[in-house]
Amino acid sequence: MALIEIRNLTKIYSQGESLLGGKSSGSSEVRAVDDVSLDIHSGETLGLVGESGSGKSSLGRLLLRLIEPTSGSIRFEGRDLLAASPGEMRRLRRDMQIIFQDPFASLDPRFRVEEIIAEPLLIHENRSSKAGIQSRVVELLRAVGLDESILQRFPHEFSGGQRQRIGIARALALRPKFMVADEPVSALDVSVGAQIVNLLAQLQRDFGLTYLFISHSMPMVRYLSTRIAVMYRGKIVEVGETAQITGRPQHSYTRSLLEATPEVAV
Repeated sequence: MALIEIRNLTKIYSQGESLLGGKSSGSSEVRAVDDVSLDIHSGETLGLVGESGSGKSSLGRLLLRLIEPTSGSIRFEGRDLLAASPGEMRRLRRDMQIIFQDPFASLDPRFRVEEIIAEPLLIHENRSSKAGIQSRVVELLRAVGLDESILQRFPHEFSGGQRQRIGIARALALRPKFMVADEPVSALDVSVGAQIVNLLAQLQRDFGLTYLFISHSMPMVRYLSTRIAVMYRGKIVEVGETAQITGRPQHSYTRSLLEATPEVAV
């Protein structure tokens, strides 16, 4: 059985609704995710690739119920996510986390590193001792290539790559089964981005993670992904094993993505 089953999922933004649920200028209807059906299997990395505006981030947020769909269904380990009560969703969120695109905006500038990484532990494991939580935070920092000397520092003291590592440590805090990595290297330079992609691959082996890896970069997706789904104007136009998609693409849009992106050393 698939870890996540998506069936006929649709998200229509209307009357200026934005990706984050607020209002934006203009009122035209946008079908950001259009009748998408897709399975994500336990332990794999499904790469979701497409140009900006294709609906990739909306799909990732729908899977975590950060935004609500217009129609369709999402099942996680056989459970209907859209029918889950607030209490059930709270429990399910332990297993489903996100790594955000912008490491500069995704960390609260008022919090020290220790507070940032401990926050999900305090929310979901409030019976844990302070010493136990700090020990977990140090373990998580080491897992992402950082050490405990940074515990009392603030986000503005770090580079973009270091901030993204802190964000990944926070996402790992509850030992999730599934993580959405939403363009996690697009705000970083190429060499730092390659380090983060290698880190994600290592963490998948260490923690048994399943990823939805969202990117506009076909080389990054090719390197990290088990399978690739290609998204164009809200629709999945092609999905298959990485070798098939990159070596024998069937859709003209997939071919155009492959032709437009140079190789990136990872």
